[in-house]
Amino acid sequence: MQIAILLYPGTTALDAVGPYEVLSRLPGAEIRFVGKETGPLTADGQALLLGVTHTLDETPAPDLVLVPGGMTTPTAMVDKEILAWLRAVHETTTWTTSVCSGSLILAAAGILAGKPATSHWVAMGPLKAMGATPRPDERIVRSGKVVTAAGVSAGIDLALWLAGELAGRELAEAIQLTIEYDPQPPFDAGHLSKASQPVRKRAKQLLDERTDFKQTLVKPLIAWNRLVDRVRTGR
Repeated sequence: MQIAILLYPGTTALDAVGPYEVLSRLPGAEIRFVGKETGPLTADGQALLLGVTHTLDETPAPDLVLVPGGMTTPTAMVDKEILAWLRAVHETTTWTTSVCSGSLILAAAGILAGKPATSHWVAMGPLKAMGATPRPDERIVRSGKVVTAAGVSAGIDLALWLAGELAGRELAEAIQLTIEYDPQPPFDAGHLSKASQPVRKRAKQLLDERTDFKQTLVKPLIAWNRLVDRVRTGR
């Protein structure tokens, strides 16, 4: 099984590496970190490099696609090469998936039109604007072969769920034990419904501090592309 994890400059590292640690343990799995050019890319935060192993053109028919999020998601949402690749490979994938704001990239490609989906909590408004039906209270949302996961850490949950679907529960649980994935966080503020108002405000500030101003410049183009898509498809 060929598994393609999309990378682009500014990808959130855990969105990509977390699922990799699970999916790479599946029998016969061929993992490809796919991007526009092979070589290192700077991840979100500018302090870690992720390596693209194969180009988009070299990966025309993966069995499973996973699209991570990142603080540069808006730029990826208007990248014609990435969107065209997603549309093309989605035709033949067994699973098309996303983690965090990666669902916005799927939506920009037209893959989530009219479908229920989830994402990082800060992306729920844009997800709705892009034609999907947000499910903010769900960590993993499936619609046919399209599966979206909530923010960052939910990517590991998604990968374990996929492992169960692909190879059975016993192996999925064995992989879970192998990576000793047994979350017991010291705080219970991992969802908007659990966080206090001051914590929500501080979290939003932290996100804003990591956002590159250049990302706001592409928002008019995202809105224009969405308008054109709605006129063309009616959704």
